[in-house]
Amino acid sequence: MARAATLARARDLDRPALAYVVRFPTADGTRDMELTWAELARDTAWATERLRGHGLAAGQRALLTTSGFEGFWGQAVIGALRTLRVTYGIAEAMGWDHRRTAVFHRELRPDTVIGLSAETLEGLAGTGDIGEMFRPLATVLARPTAVPVLRGAGVTACVLSAVGPALALECPERAGAHVNAAEWRVGERDGHLLVAAGESRTSALPETPLALRGRVVTGRCACGSEDPRVLFADAGQLDSP
Repeated sequence: MARAATLARARDLDRPALAYVVRFPTADGTRDMELTWAELARDTAWATERLRGHGLAAGQRALLTTSGFEGFWGQAVIGALRTLRVTYGIAEAMGWDHRRTAVFHRELRPDTVIGLSAETLEGLAGTGDIGEMFRPLATVLARPTAVPVLRGAGVTACVLSAVGPALALECPERAGAHVNAAEWRVGERDGHLLVAAGESRTSALPETPLALRGRVVTGRCACGSEDPRVLFADAGQLDSP
């Protein structure tokens, strides 16, 4: 009862609008940007719809591999999993924690894995067949450098990646990773991606070049979304339609 009363009281307290200070790499260094609780709520709502499009639903299980500094999108995905009532476990995305991924895969028996990195796959490859591990799963969302490794093992993987402070999440059509057009503007120049904050973001971000190679596709996706889609060079997508 004491804990419940404390939590109830905490919900009534004022809290600052700021949730995170996001530090992300750019083409010429790093940049900081504020993220408010209201923006995180909108990011979570968008991620919820994107994951729902992959068939995630109540009663399913997911494994999320992420790092603490990725909280700006990791928290949106966690919030989405909670909204969808999907049970989840979390492992570090760094290669040294690949054993935790293996344990969660064995004990949690996930339907979905989100955020697999090439470093995690390298560690797992030394202990077993990654194709056998991930082919049976309904959904695998992986970082661009991990996608070619997974597809080479016969795993139908979709792309999930940070694009500066934004999250790009590919739908089952696998025609590029969607970015929330209501919150971000993405573009390309000389084969590299650009990102800028939309008018609804509290912290202004002018057009910022990133050290990510890729291109942007606009127009309605076959999934029905009008959000722009990013094709990543590291994922082998530049020849995609």
